[in-house]
Amino acid sequence: MPLRPPKGFIDETDPRVAQIGHPAPPWLVNYADLMTELVCFFVILYALSAALSKNMQSAKQDVDKMMKSGQMSGSASIDKDGLKITIQEQGKSAFFGTGDAEPTPAIDADLSKLAPILKKLSADHEILVEGHTDDQPIHNLYFDSNWELSTARATSVTRLLIDKYHLPADHMGAVGYGATRPLVPNDNDADRAKNRRVVIFIKSAEFKPSPAAAKAAGGAAPGAPAAAPASDAPPPANPKGP
Repeated sequence: MPLRPPKGFIDETDPRVAQIGHPAPPWLVNYADLMTELVCFFVILYALSAALSKNMQSAKQDVDKMMKSGQMSGSASIDKDGLKITIQEQGKSAFFGTGDAEPTPAIDADLSKLAPILKKLSADHEILVEGHTDDQPIHNLYFDSNWELSTARATSVTRLLIDKYHLPADHMGAVGYGATRPLVPNDNDADRAKNRRVVIFIKSAEFKPSPAAAKAAGGAAPGAPAAAPASDAPPPANPKGP
């Protein structure tokens, strides 16, 4: 004789009860899908937490405004890795001479507008300058290929940001990709101009200098004892001579 369910409980023979080995009710499938989607949503939010920082978002908005107003040509995008600011040539205003790595006034004008934004972000982030070229082969007295040319151009822009706009050198880096990462096919002059670009990549991770770099910059490594004050007395003479 089957046991009667306690008062207020549903009988096990009721079709609304999913017994072991029986399929679950239809609503449970939708509920499980919803829970899975919520988990994925929060994982994505966690991954983008750095990208959603206030400083990064504010910087992107400022760059977007300048580009929409025509002050410079390019784009700005932000993801979990950081903020990427792509600046491109406008019309006949080239960033560099053909086969040359010396910055022209055209790119200097764009950098002067970006410098205040970059300087603010450079306090806590590492900035990487990327050089990109079109696919036209190059071989001259200075550069054997687009690899060397793109790297030299990225280095020139980095030096300009450091020397003229006073960005911290220990937070800067330069890399060249040659023609390996085109935005569009190199089919005509207009598209080649789009591929000849400079990308300024501000990494989302907070910059933490190595102990050796901190010591070289005049700071003490974490946990290291404080340096003794320098004495005003002249150093002792070397008995063995110079």
